[in-house]
Amino acid sequence: MFMIWWDHRVLGFLLRFLPFWVREPLLILIGSVLGVRITYLAVRDHDQVAALLGVVFLVFTAIRVYVVVRAVRARRNGSPAATAEGVAVGVPAETQAQAHAQAQAQAHAQEAQAAVGPRPGPGAPQKEPNVWGQAIAAVALFGALGGALWVAPYVMPGDHTTPKPASCSDGEDEKLPKAYKETPRAVTGEELCKALNRPDLARLLGTPQETATSASSSNNTAALTDGKVAEPEAEVRFDTYTVNVSATYNKLTTAQYIRLKQLGGEQYVKTLTVLGRPAVFSSDHTMKFEINLGSGGTGGPVQQGPLARTLSVALDPKDRGGSYDFTVWSESGALPDDDVLLHIAEKVLPAIPERTVH
Repeated sequence: MFMIWWDHRVLGFLLRFLPFWVREPLLILIGSVLGVRITYLAVRDHDQVAALLGVVFLVFTAIRVYVVVRAVRARRNGSPAATAEGVAVGVPAETQAQAHAQAQAQAHAQEAQAAVGPRPGPGAPQKEPNVWGQAIAAVALFGALGGALWVAPYVMPGDHTTPKPASCSDGEDEKLPKAYKETPRAVTGEELCKALNRPDLARLLGTPQETATSASSSNNTAALTDGKVAEPEAEVRFDTYTVNVSATYNKLTTAQYIRLKQLGGEQYVKTLTVLGRPAVFSSDHTMKFEINLGSGGTGGPVQQGPLARTLSVALDPKDRGGSYDFTVWSESGALPDDDVLLHIAEKVLPAIPERTVH
């Protein structure tokens, strides 16, 4: 509300003190643009009030055009020209004699004034302003005002409804499990989250118009290892896709993992190399848990969730065990191409802090 009031005051001030040949073209330009735009919207939306407002702007503009046309004609016509002697035809002889005497007196006065130099007087003709220059100045001024109004919302503080991307939570105070201290190369879930939650992650997923709705991380340990294997993970959610990255610090190599998948009858296994490291694509279904927070405290059975696609990359080029796992899925079950997951891994892996192997 403050911004609207301020702009209205400034515009009123400028229009009140602008010269005629600047103010009128500016009013015509504003009135015509607003009138045509409001009338178009009124016809499209069948709004009678808006149609009346558009007509008011157009009538106002027509009046301003009429005033400018009259002013232009008056400037072209000027005042009636006098004769060389300053005397009109058909004037009596006595009046002619008086006029002749006045003309001679004026001539003597002009000669005397020429001797002492020109002296400006109230009757001296003034140089008329350049009409075209003032019209161009009016258009330029209107453009500057429009530009200022366009830029103002971006530079002035105010309430913005655009949602901000989700940020990773600060987990500095979280106590790490013992497995992380015994694994010198282990990274934390917070570090994985910062590497994954990139500004261009939505574009890499093929949904550049979306914004991350949540970003989280955890410092877990691998299942069935009695808390001895670190397995941090991070997850970033969008409206369409959810991306998860985890690191497992076990002794299972990528080659062994591929053989396990083949023995299990996995049909969507595809091997490749990512940044010089052995890698493999695989697919599996997510698990859906339903938790009831009511008085009973019970939940439904574990159900099979949508299909997920995972790219597992060895921790190092020598494939000495462990992997980074990049997984993507969606509630609808749709999956992006494998190249999407590959490009995400190629961007995120260099951002993950390296740990020295002891």
